[in-house]
Amino acid sequence: MITGFRLGLGGAQTRFGIRPDLTTLGKIIGGGMPIGAYGGRADLMELVAPAGPVYQAGTLSGHPLSMAAGIAALAELTPDRYVALEEIGGQLAEGLAAAADAGRAVAIARVGPLLTVFFRPTLPVDAAEALASDRDAYARFFGLMLDQGILLPPSQFEAWFPSMAHDREEIRATIDAARVAFRDGVA
Repeated sequence: MITGFRLGLGGAQTRFGIRPDLTTLGKIIGGGMPIGAYGGRADLMELVAPAGPVYQAGTLSGHPLSMAAGIAALAELTPDRYVALEEIGGQLAEGLAAAADAGRAVAIARVGPLLTVFFRPTLPVDAAEALASDRDAYARFFGLMLDQGILLPPSQFEAWFPSMAHDREEIRATIDAARVAFRDGVA
């Protein structure tokens, strides 16, 4: 759901060479409008009615407005847009790392434009390490960033989603706000 079209048209499964049993896509296929879809191996899809015993229906299945918005969004997802998204994610991650460089225990996980800030010395490799991060420091960071007009996910376990709507000035403003937040209250 999170990586669909954000990491490329094939999402994380294409980027990392994974052949999933099932793929789920959310409102991204509707250009942000309410809709969802799934698809997968033939043997699994044959379990869905009318061929199989699993019934699936949806109020918005194939809704014309959602489908039109999805087609319009797909038309915008050109290779150069993905290059630009990769650059935006890299600039933000590098800027945050530099802003935290004052001896703070901060690790930034990133793939493409998606990133997450963990208040710990190294990137977590599993759920236990992620949970051992300093979540109170993230909460203080969140509040200090919000005070400066930067709205982040309220939990360090949520990804940041920089997009084509974020220009260099907004990325710079986020990095500058982070520098202040790291300096003024996140130890």
